[in-house]
Amino acid sequence: MKVLVTPTSFRPGDPALAELGPPGGTVVFNPYGRPLGEDELIPLLEGCEGYIAGLDFITGRVLDAAAGLKVISRYGAGVDRIDLAATRAKNITVCNTPGVNAQAVADLAMGLLLSVVRKIPLLDKKIREGQWPRSTGTELYGKTMGILGLGAVGRALAERAKGFSMAVIAHDPCIDLRYAEEHGIAAAGFNEVIEKADFISLHLPLTAGTRRVISREVMEHMKKGAVIINTARGGLVDEEAAAELLKSGHLGGAGIDVYEEEPPKTSPFFGLDNAVLTPHTASHTAEAAAAMAALSVRNLVDVLSGKPCPNIVA
Repeated sequence: MKVLVTPTSFRPGDPALAELGPPGGTVVFNPYGRPLGEDELIPLLEGCEGYIAGLDFITGRVLDAAAGLKVISRYGAGVDRIDLAATRAKNITVCNTPGVNAQAVADLAMGLLLSVVRKIPLLDKKIREGQWPRSTGTELYGKTMGILGLGAVGRALAERAKGFSMAVIAHDPCIDLRYAEEHGIAAAGFNEVIEKADFISLHLPLTAGTRRVISREVMEHMKKGAVIINTARGGLVDEEAAAELLKSGHLGGAGIDVYEEEPPKTSPFFGLDNAVLTPHTASHTAEAAAAMAALSVRNLVDVLSGKPCPNIVA
């Protein structure tokens, strides 16, 4: 069995890979240290039955060239960079690792929010430059956290917001009303969250229906001074419009971990003191990496060995 492993968190000798069998040519690693494009993936996938995928761009052209490929096991939850129509046409099974990085992502979402409202990176920079600035921040206490997408990450963030004595409202087309009621989360429509929340955190998949769901018009209907946190996918937000509204002061701040182009060669957020930026690192904790590694390998082995796999998405 030959398997391509592209997430950069994996290294030769990783204990999670033991299930794939002995080393020595059976496991091919990512030589570039970043998500891969078409021309890089095609030669690496030659002869592979299995593929543990990071944030690579897995297009129809890639899949046309991957004769013999049987399963793509995503190291993570999102499958928006995989041409699912092409995998279905070629009978390639796609699976993911839902929920195992939820605590890590929720931690960073809360960390970004605190960094924005208390201007932590900016004040750190000023101190290092020899300044002693006065700064007036915003408290979380008593504010309203709006969560778009109440899956595993959204629920974990709601717990953290409750710990800061915040009210939580959430929108999700498939919301579990019983769960929301039991945990003191107010179920709301999309527009209600947009208009009422002081802070809005995105935890949605990127689909044709959610691309740029946070449009200029939507942001203009947010409270003046509202803060946007995005640890989900960059394509959810109109970045140019968001940057303009940050400059105008209509938006109070943004915490951004994901971008339409990754890594961004340039970004409208660069140079904005009220935007805190991180490099798609929300799930990068030791605990989440170990859990995603173990489950992505287990999914791949289950599919290739014909065992039931509960995490098949296509």
